Amino acid sequence: MRIGIGYDSHRLTEGRRLIIGGVEIPFDGKGLAGHSDADVLVHSIIDALLGAAGLGDIGMMFPDTEARWKDADSIALLTAVVDRVSGCGLELTWLDCVVIAERPRLRPYVDSMKNAIAGAGISAGLINIKAKTNEMMGFIGRGEGIAAIATCLLDEGNNSAAR
Repeated sequence: MRIGIGYDSHRLTEGRRLIIGGVEIPFDGKGLAGHSDADVLVHSIIDALLGAAGLGDIGMMFPDTEARWKDADSIALLTAVVDRVSGCGLELTWLDCVVIAERPRLRPYVDSMKNAIAGAGISAGLINIKAKTNEMMGFIGRGEGIAAIATCLLDEGNNSAAR
């Protein structure tokens, strides 16, 4: 078994779509600033998977210095990562995530997020997503940004190549 942890945060800014967990969420004309679509949840999942597989991190696989990743759909990036991890002989057995945002309230979108993430090749039954606030503390509490943390468990099975 291998465990991976991922973290991501982005600033909120005017004039961007807010995409979290592959779902567009209406929010006063604000979205997350970033090179791709800035989906903090999916980016944290990508880092957890890559970390557990020993494949580095999202910045190594999809550098923000490359124009081809500008405004990239993070679900498409996640699909590539799921395929790569699978190609290493590793199988995802659990994914637990936390999205931290003071506003907007994200709980109503959790099931849609699970379905969107499942579109990347992860069974929805293996995904847990929790939506939390930061109790008005720090950059999240002041409404300046949103963060996410993901933890995953990968099974090596009997694949000696994965060890």
